[in-house]
Amino acid sequence: MPDFSDTLVDRLAEADHVAVLTGAGISAESGIPTFRDPGGLWDEFDPQELANVEAFLDNPELVQGWYRHRRQVVVEAEPNAGHQALADLEAHVPSLAVVTQNVDNLHTRAETGTVIELHGNITDNYCMDCERAVGAEAVDVAIQEGEPARCPDCEGLIRPDVVWFGEMLPADAMARAEAVTERADVFLSVGTSAVVHPAAQLPVAAREQGAYVAEVNPDTTGVTDDVHETIRGPAGDVLPALVDAVAARVDV
Repeated sequence: MPDFSDTLVDRLAEADHVAVLTGAGISAESGIPTFRDPGGLWDEFDPQELANVEAFLDNPELVQGWYRHRRQVVVEAEPNAGHQALADLEAHVPSLAVVTQNVDNLHTRAETGTVIELHGNITDNYCMDCERAVGAEAVDVAIQEGEPARCPDCEGLIRPDVVWFGEMLPADAMARAEAVTERADVFLSVGTSAVVHPAAQLPVAAREQGAYVAEVNPDTTGVTDDVHETIRGPAGDVLPALVDAVAARVDV
């Protein structure tokens, strides 16, 4: 049984607004490799070669092909018990928002109602020149033909709708994340190392404005010393038990 406190259960059961920040750890349980852990994607590829605008313009076929592979991994993955537990928590609190650093669409596929994607969504693509949304099939066909994928309207290069190194987070997504953090009565930090800013500041900001902040992670993170409570363990084990405890408290 995961070791979370009665205080956390009580605060969740009484909360009007719950915000959750998720990172690569929750999706690793669905078989999606992380970037920073040993054996992660960056062990095999140089991120500076594959995940910035300059590198993309130098070798669009390589970058498009690598992201196509990543997209296929994501499409074949399924939401795990951690994703599902957060979706289930919505039935027991008036308002819940998930702010995710992941680009894999798994929270949406688990049918969480409010998902704020800070780093974009790998299942989407757009033209760098005219910004038209372009379906993944156009990328697949071009790669199979050995050519860079280009926009059917303006011939601009097609890129994945994700945030690359050196790029700012989408302003609207960050504003929404800050808004739900400010409203939160309880804030959960789940499966994130909490070292990438500005997302890593959200749990700290939540505590400063009065929220009860807990993290769920097998390891020490960048915000471990800043939260009220840490539950050591994978999200797929901790969150279902936590949601069951909240449901039992709410239903009393």
